Amino acid sequence: MGIIEELHRCLTPGTSFFPELSLGRESRIEDILKEIDEVLAYRWFASIDICNDEFAQPIRHFKPVYRIAKVAGLRLRAHVGEFGSPDDVREAVEELELDEVHHGIAAARSVSVMNWLADHHIRLNVCPTSNILLRVADSYARHPLRKLYDYGVPVTINTDDLLIFNQSVSQEYLNLYQSGLMTAEELDFIRVTGLSYVGSLHKHH
Repeated sequence: MGIIEELHRCLTPGTSFFPELSLGRESRIEDILKEIDEVLAYRWFASIDICNDEFAQPIRHFKPVYRIAKVAGLRLRAHVGEFGSPDDVREAVEELELDEVHHGIAAARSVSVMNWLADHHIRLNVCPTSNILLRVADSYARHPLRKLYDYGVPVTINTDDLLIFNQSVSQEYLNLYQSGLMTAEELDFIRVTGLSYVGSLHKHH
């Protein structure tokens, strides 16, 4: 932790840094529960996430882990609904009491799930280029972000992995604008939405 914080101070002192505890979906829950109290005792992590294969095991298995994380004050997130179903997104939010969903674009296939996410102010952190290259979205011009936005679901625009997908966040915004999917005003609204969540993390952390 000290090494990472020193790198942050030296290389990117002007950026906000919120470490996230990321768990593999394939992880053994018993092993996590043995170590999580010690890990969280450092009070270093701002949030918790589940990543990797969405189908490795039911997400409800992580419920005891997320209860501990919630008590510790972490923001609750999970990767879900990039490859799965709309019901997978809602189940994850309900079972783990998520604050946010990484991806979640499968929700666009269900009006009821989109309305539920909008009503409960559950934010989806969308990664357009990743979705297209992994073939869960056809193109920027037909990306489900449009539908999610129109139904009032809070969304942010992100790069999944800059080294793999070779797109900065600015390029992601530009791709969506140039494709005609979103107007400049709509994209600016999404940008401000994202910044408001960063502000809440500052207060939280």
